[in-house]
Amino acid sequence: MFDLQSWLPGLEAEWVWVVHVFIVVLLTAFASYFSKKILARALRRLKKTSTNWDEILITAMSRPLTWLAWLLGLKIALDLIFVETGNPLFSYAQIIRDVGVLVCLTWFVLGFVRGAENEFSVTTDKVDRTTAQAISKLIRLAVLITAALVMLQTLGFSVSGVLAMGGVGGIAVGFAAKDLLANFFGGLVVYLDRPFVIGDWIRSPDREIEGTVEKIGWRVSVIRNFESRPIYVPNSIFTTIVVENPSRMNNRRIHETIGLRYADIDTMDKVVAEVSAMLRAHEEIETKQTLMVNFKQFSDSSVDFFVYCFTKTTQWVKFHEVKQEILLKISEIIEANNAEIAFPTSTLHVATPLTLKNQ
Repeated sequence: MFDLQSWLPGLEAEWVWVVHVFIVVLLTAFASYFSKKILARALRRLKKTSTNWDEILITAMSRPLTWLAWLLGLKIALDLIFVETGNPLFSYAQIIRDVGVLVCLTWFVLGFVRGAENEFSVTTDKVDRTTAQAISKLIRLAVLITAALVMLQTLGFSVSGVLAMGGVGGIAVGFAAKDLLANFFGGLVVYLDRPFVIGDWIRSPDREIEGTVEKIGWRVSVIRNFESRPIYVPNSIFTTIVVENPSRMNNRRIHETIGLRYADIDTMDKVVAEVSAMLRAHEEIETKQTLMVNFKQFSDSSVDFFVYCFTKTTQWVKFHEVKQEILLKISEIIEANNAEIAFPTSTLHVATPLTLKNQ
């Protein structure tokens, strides 16, 4: 340390160390400020590059680096105070620095992993969003556990003893938190088997669960129903119920029964043939799937034929538009054959004609 009394002759000797501490804190503040400015300028320049990984790296290190500068500067200041005062409270500066550096390093790694998760989720089709989140959560969990063990070792605790105690206490924790563990492993099964991913429309015939998947957590998954209400489902439920995933269907089905009047039964063959030809020629109908139009049954007030086919689209809105067009064309075919769609009617049959006598 340079001699302040040669610079400031009037400075008393007992205040020299105070000025030293002030200078260290001041230089630390300048270092933190300028590092923040340099990283911000670098980030603006890197946004113009073709890759996002440099931005992820700078963003992840910006705040930890600022805190690291303060940590190292304050450590030097605390050492100066300890040498001058001998107060045992300031003797822990080394431990505080080691723990602080570890926290900053963990902070940086977690930020980089989160940025990488967002990058894989948005810019690549090779890894879907759910898989990216699962891998990211596992890496972050591993980083946190490792950092905690190293921190305990730095603070003077025996890691082997902690692990041994954890093995004994794990049995008690397992019994106390069995539901939490069940939900954790249920979430792990969802991540591995992938019966659904974020954005899928799912439903369960076993439970009143239907909606769009918004989040798959380690304890609960969030499903928003069609009334826009969130449903929080514990992950353990998914290991015991049947889950349908309509989002993964290849086609949507049209299955309708249409009735003609009994008086129009002689037109049934022609109507059925024309409806079948119309469906096979329709550009939105998948002809590689099952397509049937047949006379079905004699009903109470009608003679019925059924339409069974699949659309190419799986989108809910477009499917109903196609279905509406198909039904209207069927109505036109029926009308073109001088037939009518039946509605419930009753006929009263009188065995002996009635005669009215004149008064």
